Amino acid sequence: MNTENNSATGACPIARSLAVFGDTWSLLILRDAHAGLTRFDQFRKSLGIVPTMLTRRLASLTQEGLLEKHRYSETTREEYRLTAAGRDLLPVLVMLGEWGRRHRCEGRLSRMIDVETGDEVKPVVIDAVTGERIGTRPLRLEVPAA
Repeated sequence: MNTENNSATGACPIARSLAVFGDTWSLLILRDAHAGLTRFDQFRKSLGIVPTMLTRRLASLTQEGLLEKHRYSETTREEYRLTAAGRDLLPVLVMLGEWGRRHRCEGRLSRMIDVETGDEVKPVVIDAVTGERIGTRPLRLEVPAA
């Protein structure tokens, strides 16, 4: 196995990305941030996460540039807002949810709704070059030469 390609500094963008937000709590914090949560207590209540773990995950997501802190009152209270990099994760989270819907879930599940139309979102990933849906044609991972 090529460990260089699987490291946070290697050539694989998937490995690099997972090094930033690959744990469950970080992804759920980002999900909740996309749903409009911004405050520590909101995240804690929504996730049922212990405060020390939440503090570490918020600090990490802030340090990695996915969230940024903003003071929201005259005191030292701060809220966490998505950065452009954090907002760019929405399609990834939606597709992860769609995968889970298809392969890991039964029963009553949350749904992603288009606010303008009121319709349920049915996400797909399209290659901008060919216009084809990803997963319908063979792909190859090309690693740059050393």
